[in-house]
Amino acid sequence: MSSDSQTIRKAILSKWHESLSKHGNLFSSDSISGSSPPSVFVGSYDYPKVFVGPMVPPIHGDTSLLDSPEKWKGKSLEDIVNFRLNLVRGIQKIPIDQTGGRYIENLQEVAMSSKPIDSDLIFQKSTGPNIALDGESAPFGPIGEIKSAKFTGTTSVKSIEKTYYDKDLKAQDAVLNLYNSGIEISKIQKCFSIGMLGQKRKLVPTKWSIIATDDIICKSLIDDILDYSLIDSHKVFSYEHLGNIFTIVLFPHRWVYEMIEAWYSNGVLGFGSDYEDARGIDHPPAIAGAYFAAKLGVLEYLKKNKIQAGVVIFREIRPEYAIPVGVWQVREGIREAMNQNCLVADNFEHALSLASNKMSISKSEWLSHGNIVELIRQKTISDFF
Repeated sequence: MSSDSQTIRKAILSKWHESLSKHGNLFSSDSISGSSPPSVFVGSYDYPKVFVGPMVPPIHGDTSLLDSPEKWKGKSLEDIVNFRLNLVRGIQKIPIDQTGGRYIENLQEVAMSSKPIDSDLIFQKSTGPNIALDGESAPFGPIGEIKSAKFTGTTSVKSIEKTYYDKDLKAQDAVLNLYNSGIEISKIQKCFSIGMLGQKRKLVPTKWSIIATDDIICKSLIDDILDYSLIDSHKVFSYEHLGNIFTIVLFPHRWVYEMIEAWYSNGVLGFGSDYEDARGIDHPPAIAGAYFAAKLGVLEYLKKNKIQAGVVIFREIRPEYAIPVGVWQVREGIREAMNQNCLVADNFEHALSLASNKMSISKSEWLSHGNIVELIRQKTISDFF
């Protein structure tokens, strides 16, 4: 990373510190009245007792945009950060196996609502901003411990309501039912998190429910695409947003997948990667939730086009991405990339060259931190049938 890049990053971080301090202090009160997008959040701190509650902005009306990642295409990083800071997070500490009781049942009604919900929260004391900018965690708006909460005007999404009352349905099947009925993934994740799905229900920290939902859907899509014919060419897709550059290479091969990330930190270029073949991945990926989010985006493309392919994804995280806003941006970035016109390469090496040419990192650097070339050279029994 050049000294110019370091200077740019420091300037960006300074700007965000100033912006977050300003916006984060806009709301401080012992109560709030507004329309939840709708949104609920389950923390992971002190698990298995966790902080659970709604997220509510101090405004009424159609606030759905504040917590709908699928609708954030074209929004700037500043727009999205401000969406987050406008949401005041109410909390109560609840054991994860407590999925009944009026408070949790209210939050489940919030999660399944088809529109923003009028919400009135009274806190134990005035809220205070809980904004930490470390370059890794997403910023949060003010947080307040809830003394009382009232929600009015809930209207349930019928497919979610039906799944909620089906206590015999396994969690995996519930997730897939909702996904296949067209429910947005961000909404499925909320329902999963607040203990609405499956036979043995419990509260699931939001960051874990995001990964679990993506993983469940990915496994189902892979089961489908393994029956499809191989792609007949080498294709390269790309997309850039929010300081992230994605390139995706599809090549004729039985399902094999690798994602390699590169980022800049304290003047050093860092890398992370993980991979799988048709047997899947048997350990938590080194690059965490981004691995599943990206995989889901490309699997949807393969399923839609009824083809099977090997996949390599390069993600370059630029210094401009000063505030991580969640792995949803990886999923939506890959989805958008797969909607773009692709480049057709002559062969695999050419495809990797075209992909790396879209970025500031060389092909040799990418490949030296991955395993895909070695992986596709290995013959498996299936190659001989």
